[in-house]
Amino acid sequence: MPEIRIRDTLSGDLSPLRDGDEVGIYACGPTVYGRIHIGNARPFVVFSLFARYLRSRGYPVKLVINVTDINDKIYAAATEAGEPSAEFADEMTQAYVEDTDRLGIGRPDAEPLASETLEEIVALIEALIESGHAYESGGDVYFRVRSFEGYGKLSNRNPEDMDQGEEAGTESLKEDRIDFALWKGHKEGEDTAWDSPWGRGRPGWHIECSAMAEAELGPTFAIHGGGLDLVFPHHENEIAQSEAARGVPLARIWMHNGMVEIDEEKMSKSEGNIFQLSEALDRFGRETVVAYLVSGHYRQPLAFSEEALEQAASGVERLRNFLREEGTEGGVGEEAAAYRERFLDALADDFNTPKALAEAFELVAEANRRELPGAGAALVEMLELLGLETLARPEEAPDHEALQLLAEREEAREERDFERADKIRDQLAALGWEVRDGPDGARLVRRT
Repeated sequence: MPEIRIRDTLSGDLSPLRDGDEVGIYACGPTVYGRIHIGNARPFVVFSLFARYLRSRGYPVKLVINVTDINDKIYAAATEAGEPSAEFADEMTQAYVEDTDRLGIGRPDAEPLASETLEEIVALIEALIESGHAYESGGDVYFRVRSFEGYGKLSNRNPEDMDQGEEAGTESLKEDRIDFALWKGHKEGEDTAWDSPWGRGRPGWHIECSAMAEAELGPTFAIHGGGLDLVFPHHENEIAQSEAARGVPLARIWMHNGMVEIDEEKMSKSEGNIFQLSEALDRFGRETVVAYLVSGHYRQPLAFSEEALEQAASGVERLRNFLREEGTEGGVGEEAAAYRERFLDALADDFNTPKALAEAFELVAEANRRELPGAGAALVEMLELLGLETLARPEEAPDHEALQLLAEREEAREERDFERADKIRDQLAALGWEVRDGPDGARLVRRT
């Protein structure tokens, strides 16, 4: 088997994983100030499937994806919704779990919440103050950026040119404008606060992740991941805090996924160009969404459009139809095994899922041209590592009630009564059926 190598953002090099290494992976999860969009789902899928692949190669893996449930954005969103912030954050956390459960690729080994890690957060801040890397000021606590010699090494930025964004804190309380907040004193209008040696308040975003990562994986671990937009300031500040406090590298490899983009703009709630994951799952189904998210190399931007999802849906149907006709019984033949090996080689080379997926489609194309013993069995083994093994399962036929509702929905659409059509779609969803609209009309698929 080839050596597994990942492009390390810090060094820029392809870094190998050593055989037998225990692989701790910490990937930054969502800030729960709204339902997640399909762009938020990309790191969840990338790191979940990467962990699955490593396990298939015999590595012991612990995958940690946190939830940020204490944040300025949550206060703002909760106020707009007219709800207490803690209740709002809990609702959005549950929605995140429900939406990502529907992807059908399992859950991380640990999903820590910032709100349940306060003791560890306070202890880490205390260690930074004791070592001179942080200071209290007016109920806030700030990190002394210039006290950490390696600051800027991940993002290759000059500290003088850095903007700390939402964690910049109060300018008048800081020793230096480039310092950032570790703890924020309680402010009027904020309905949650926690006790600390510096008074009631709440942690900053960056220190939350440093504390959660250490609590789950220790002060140093194999891989830290997340979206490319987190390189600065979030991950730069995590490095500074953790390494200043503990004196060891936070992670051996930094693995960043590119953004899902609409018209070359990052998909985000602040840009107002979001496409919710739940909507994508309702309309296209889990296999199509997963296939779309692995269709591009994880480090590159992924262009979003409904056409892209429809293209992924066509590919999924091609694979499903092949498995229906070919079957999956028997062993993998020698020629089919060669496709599987090239598939695995692609995943070993910086987790190149589009190249791996191309090998799966090449296998199907060749098996459609001529007899290729064990092609179906080989394809299932390949698809399992991409979260698409369910394509081999027999589809459940809809019952009479569901088919009748589908017919009524199609009639409403023909009459351009889209409100009624949407209500019928919701009825079908309540019965456990997804409506998939395609060039050959609508069909029903059991929700997973």
